[in-house]
Amino acid sequence: MKVAVTAQGPGLEAEVDSRFGRCTYFVIKEMVTGEVETVANEPGTSGAGIEAAQLLARAGVEAVITGHLGPKAGRALAAAGIAAYQHTGGTVAGAFAALEAGELAPIGNPV
Repeated sequence: MKVAVTAQGPGLEAEVDSRFGRCTYFVIKEMVTGEVETVANEPGTSGAGIEAAQLLARAGVEAVITGHLGPKAGRALAAAGIAAYQHTGGTVAGAFAALEAGELAPIGNPV
């Protein structure tokens, strides 16, 4: 399963970015193999959350870890079948570890 974390920089030691649509990077990890890739997020002037959700869907991501998710982005993720989990602060590696430990709460997708 591919999981993305919103990040302030590239790589596992980067700090988690609490913003979904306007984060600087997505760090994507294939949870089975441990393979990690970083994808730059280049949000437009409007609809950044929807664009970010589409970017993750194209990358084959099945879940995202972020601090805050707006309603439009939440609907776009839900439509793409991408689960969302809340995590703020710490490193990207810590966010992945918290997910694996079952410590993260799902973010309810708005209707």
